[in-house]
Amino acid sequence: MLSQLQKLFQRIDKSKIFQSFVIAVIVVSALTVGAHTYSLHPTVEFALHWMDVGITVFFLIELIIRYVASKGLKDFFSKGWNIFDFIIVIGSLYPAAGSTIFIARLLRIFRVLRLVSMVPELRLLVNSLLKAIPQMGYIALLMFVIFYIYAATGSMLFSEINPFLWGDVSISMLTLFRIATFEDWTDVMYETMAVYKLSWIYYLTFIFLTAFVFLNMMVGAILEVMSQEHRNAREEQADVDSLPATQGQINELKAQIAELKTLLKPKN
Repeated sequence: MLSQLQKLFQRIDKSKIFQSFVIAVIVVSALTVGAHTYSLHPTVEFALHWMDVGITVFFLIELIIRYVASKGLKDFFSKGWNIFDFIIVIGSLYPAAGSTIFIARLLRIFRVLRLVSMVPELRLLVNSLLKAIPQMGYIALLMFVIFYIYAATGSMLFSEINPFLWGDVSISMLTLFRIATFEDWTDVMYETMAVYKLSWIYYLTFIFLTAFVFLNMMVGAILEVMSQEHRNAREEQADVDSLPATQGQINELKAQIAELKTLLKPKN
């Protein structure tokens, strides 16, 4: 009986119609959360409340279906996205009453993130981003070193010109972040150029390093991981018959053919 129920839930869980319906409910959930931020008629508020309750119950049922369709507790929680959905769904069950209503609504906002776990393309993007974080971390560390060197230099050179922007290293790093994002950076440059005419070299070299070199390094690291994830996804979806044979398989096939030739060879 349990095996039949598990097979039924597996068909339901893998059904594109059911997955599309879950995505539609997630979108409706996001709209109801946004609707609560407006001043609405009490009747509409009442309807949204019961709609929210219905959505919460549906998410709980969908999670139970996925759990029964899995091969057990260990198999279910071995997948990171199942853990993510479990936390989101259980968090949305937090009682929305009294002083906890803000926390409850805040937890319900995160149900929108379930859209990531339901859409394979979004999962691929998030997985790529997470796997690229170690490489991005080293790039960020190198960026921090460059920021610190330029901040210390800027503080020594320009602190008397504008203490508000270059008073110490920490403030100088904030100013450099402003320059790196191109937020009125020319105003900062022209102010220092009035005293140091060649100070434009300082700004242009910093922008070249941060906005062009390091930014492209970040993008390159993410694209490399995304390409690998796309290749892995295509290999998982490909049929076994469509995959190219390995050298070992070819050698084994040649050995079998040679053996057949030996057996079929007429005896003298």
